[in-house]
Amino acid sequence: MKYVLTDHAQKRITKRQIRAQWIEDTLIYPARIESDQEDLELLHALRPIAERGFRVLRVIYNESVNPVAIVTAYFDDEVKDL
Repeated sequence: MKYVLTDHAQKRITKRQIRAQWIEDTLIYPARIESDQEDLELLHALRPIAERGFRVLRVIYNESVNPVAIVTAYFDDEVKDL
């Protein structure tokens, strides 16, 4: 899947030490996809990351643009059901 990172996403991903491969894997093979509760154009892809102790990576993206725009990504320690 082709995607671009917003400036905000690039800064956060760098700060949080999230690898590009983890983002790509989460977009292509999500364990679950959720709609954003506030913005209907945004989706949340979730996937446990083995290299991080199976913490759940949440990638928030806008699929209504081409290429897909990554808004942000972070490890969501609140997700327990994946």
